[in-house]
Amino acid sequence: MGQLFMVAAKATGPDPATMTALGNYHVGNVYLSGRSKAGAAAAANVVASLNATVSPATTGNLPLFVATDQEGGNVQVLSGPGFSAIPPAVAQAALGPDKLRSSAALWGRELRSAGVNVDLAPVLDTVKSPDFAPSNGPIGKFQRQYGYDPGQVSVLGNAFAQGLRDAGVAPAVKHYPGLGRVVPNTDVSKNVRDAETTRTDPNLAPFRDAVRNGLDLVMLSSAYYDRIDPANIAPFSPVIMDTMLRGDAGFKGVILSDDLCSAAQLEPWSDAERAVNFFGAGGTMMVCADPARIPAMHQAVTRKAQEDPAFKAKVDAAVVTVLKAKAGLHP
Repeated sequence: MGQLFMVAAKATGPDPATMTALGNYHVGNVYLSGRSKAGAAAAANVVASLNATVSPATTGNLPLFVATDQEGGNVQVLSGPGFSAIPPAVAQAALGPDKLRSSAALWGRELRSAGVNVDLAPVLDTVKSPDFAPSNGPIGKFQRQYGYDPGQVSVLGNAFAQGLRDAGVAPAVKHYPGLGRVVPNTDVSKNVRDAETTRTDPNLAPFRDAVRNGLDLVMLSSAYYDRIDPANIAPFSPVIMDTMLRGDAGFKGVILSDDLCSAAQLEPWSDAERAVNFFGAGGTMMVCADPARIPAMHQAVTRKAQEDPAFKAKVDAAVVTVLKAKAGLHP
């Protein structure tokens, strides 16, 4: 069960709640959060302390996915000696696809040197226009977009993803089905809605191309999509996960949530509801920025699986999907 959770660990060193989640609740995946300017050697020591929790009693000896947000610009968790200063996606776009792929391979090798094997990047959201970008709270405001046309976003974003894969780092493209049309940011605002995106939207192309390229992880947005499933935020939407991402796009890998623990968008739901809703709707791995909330979520999923055979089947299938993704990761 713990393989279905990815919990935050401070990049400067994990706190006791993270270690409890790994040791007592068998959580099989972590992501380095916050910021560390201490460099690659210090990051490697933090990762080693996390990997030391792997044992037959905790993860069944399965290795951890160790992730971080190393996009560039404002979103670069690890810096200092051994890590390049990565420009934001808007600036990366000027490199062109070939140079961007080779640059991303370098950035990926830097992550691998510190023991990080998953990058929660690249952003494949297409922002509506340069004029709209400053109003686009989650993406454009921070220059996280590769452009304003889905074709350009696909070519450049997937070049970044392929560079990471060249280095043996698994990219987690985000934020399906796109955050380039919203105004507020789901991290700090509630009831964030996209009133434009449809099931056959042109802006889905970068994600579809990433799936065709064989990647293993897709991260969801946490917004509502009024023209797709107005009643459910994306991580609670079987239409978005099963019908669109699994069915329409043919994705067979890990459907990763964005943070379902600390984001303001999730405030209306209890911890138990967040976890049960996500896995019940077809999610594979739940990201949690607050490790202290893992016990309630883990217990809720365990209890629901004991009571509901259909839910248990979904959980079991999700575990298999995670194991396949881990088996495909470079050693």
